[in-house]
Amino acid sequence: MKSLPFYKKRYIVMAIIAAFSLILPFIRINDHHIFLLSFDHKRLELVGIAFDMQEFYLMPFLVMFLFLFILAITTFGGRVWCGWGCPQTIFRIIYRDLIEGALFKLRRRANKQKSIDYSKPLSRVSKTIAVLIWSALAFVAASNLTWYFVPPEDFFVYIQSPADHPILVGMVLIAALFLIYDVTKLGESFCAYICPYVRVQSSMYDRDTIYTIYDEKRGGTIYGEGGAKVDKHAINGDCIGCEACVLICPSHIDIRKGLQLECINCLECSDACATVMGKAGKPNLINWTSARESTGGGKTRFLRFRTVAYAVLLVGVLVALALMSGTKETMLLNINKSNRVYKIDEVREGTNRRVINDYIFLVSNTSAVDHTYYFEVLDPVAVKIKSPLSPFVVSADSKDKEIVELYSDELLSDRADGDTLIKVHIRAYAIDDPSVEVFREAIFAYPPKSKLGL
Repeated sequence: MKSLPFYKKRYIVMAIIAAFSLILPFIRINDHHIFLLSFDHKRLELVGIAFDMQEFYLMPFLVMFLFLFILAITTFGGRVWCGWGCPQTIFRIIYRDLIEGALFKLRRRANKQKSIDYSKPLSRVSKTIAVLIWSALAFVAASNLTWYFVPPEDFFVYIQSPADHPILVGMVLIAALFLIYDVTKLGESFCAYICPYVRVQSSMYDRDTIYTIYDEKRGGTIYGEGGAKVDKHAINGDCIGCEACVLICPSHIDIRKGLQLECINCLECSDACATVMGKAGKPNLINWTSARESTGGGKTRFLRFRTVAYAVLLVGVLVALALMSGTKETMLLNINKSNRVYKIDEVREGTNRRVINDYIFLVSNTSAVDHTYYFEVLDPVAVKIKSPLSPFVVSADSKDKEIVELYSDELLSDRADGDTLIKVHIRAYAIDDPSVEVFREAIFAYPPKSKLGL
């Protein structure tokens, strides 16, 4: 069975990635998304688990995994991400090959160097319609990006009243306009001159990195000293100088010149060369291989220090992420002192006066069920709860703000002048589930004797 050409394999991979990206925001586990970074709700949802803003310590691990994954892929397979998975490339394929090419016949897939011939009837009209179609798709893509920050169930409600949600509308509009300009005007120039990845990828290559390589030994030398092109009649090799590999290149380079930053490993040049060489009954001159193998230095070493090191680091980050996700707190508590340092009540206990401190307790219930909470002062025992005197309910995946008053009727300081700051240890817990508890420290300010009238 004849193998599919690389460009068809790319189309399949890109279709899967595009479908997955569109569907993923709608998939929910335990009523939570696979991935959602919600600034509106100040929450991270990951694989069906919701994390509060205070648990955003997971984000560095996600970012580290992303960077390590891309660097590992580059070390192993060159800029394969750029040619096969990058949204920029997928969008250009949709616009250039599908809309301009297959739909309106403005371009030929085999010749990406030729500009659109506007002298043909309806070319300008077709181009305008093509841009309008992509503009509509750009708004879909921009909305899809937004769904990872504003969940679809909220997005479609918010978008019905755009005046009430200008930031959301602005995000979608800016992203869509950028995609329209980027895909219809910038094109592959974005990959070559703007994307920072292209500037670091060359440092990740070694002799065993797999990338698109022209077989100079078989094909012959096309470019001599200083990059000057050799006369095609002087080429001593199988390359016939048809330049099919050059015409089809979306990055507008000649792969026969060697490794270039603009190459995105799309392997379209390999498909073109395979077709030409196949007609002559000869093997392909352009292959996805390593420098070691192409120069006769032996088989590509897939297991080497770099690839093993990246694999170990990736596994380590995943393990750390899994362990930290597994220890997720189902109750979070922030304690903030009110602006009033303390209040000296007229109520007396013996010869002493009552001192009251006010606090704001922000209780977050990060579990999937409602809980009834209360708290107790563990130390010092002289500090007691004035209010609230009854437990309070916090709904699932929500927060509640409680005004708390702690007091003491006992003499906690012998100082004649200056306030005394006393550490108070507090245990907050769920009455309906004793396993749910957190421990926090707060500061209880106590006045000097001079203010107590002692």
